[in-house]
Amino acid sequence: MADWIPAEVITNRHWNSDLFSLVLRANIEPFRAGQFTKLGLEIDGQIVQRAYSFVNPPSNNKIEIYATRVADGILSPRLHALEAGDSVMISARANGFFTLDEIPEGEHLWMLATGTAIGPYLSILREPDVWRRFRKVALIHAVRFSADLSYQAEINELLERHPDQLVVQPFVSREPAPLSLPGRIPQAIADGMLERHIGLTLNPEQSQIMLCGNPEMVRETKAILETMGFVKNLRRKPGQITMEHYW
Repeated sequence: MADWIPAEVITNRHWNSDLFSLVLRANIEPFRAGQFTKLGLEIDGQIVQRAYSFVNPPSNNKIEIYATRVADGILSPRLHALEAGDSVMISARANGFFTLDEIPEGEHLWMLATGTAIGPYLSILREPDVWRRFRKVALIHAVRFSADLSYQAEINELLERHPDQLVVQPFVSREPAPLSLPGRIPQAIADGMLERHIGLTLNPEQSQIMLCGNPEMVRETKAILETMGFVKNLRRKPGQITMEHYW
């Protein structure tokens, strides 16, 4: 049972017809970058809920959630329709272990995401720890259409602030797009295209990899990385692959 408290909608930013970001005000407990909360609405007499990662860093008390409207979904179309001043329920306590303190030491941190799963990475990248710990950070974001590449202003700000450390590479699979690679992340790792394109080498001695998003991408990428000598990161047995399925 979630520990529900009310949250007030400050803004609801629609990036395109389906992608949106809710900015909320609520008295939640402190959380760690990379963790998730739950949002809920009462629908037909019962609370319908779903987990969403924080996009805002813990140092920013305006809660931000990045989501997609699923046309035949129960909750997401209603969240998509919320306006400033409306109310939604939020879990007071955050959950999840997709956080930097679960990642072993390494030289390079690879953050691989599909769709809205870029959210937790934006939270982590806007805190100082990641820049102290890793020499290079590669943010890889795969979407279907270039209109799905949200948060470009925030990403450009991070690039300006950390020009020698941050590498950003988008993938757009269903149309040609400037500065983006075609196809999908697993294939680009398997054939070496991603490494060649961004000029960083994937190897178990240097690289820590975070995978977040579409379960198919996570599963396929993990399988390819394992053929390259990477192993899943567990608390009792540290490795190089840390994963979060996004639905």
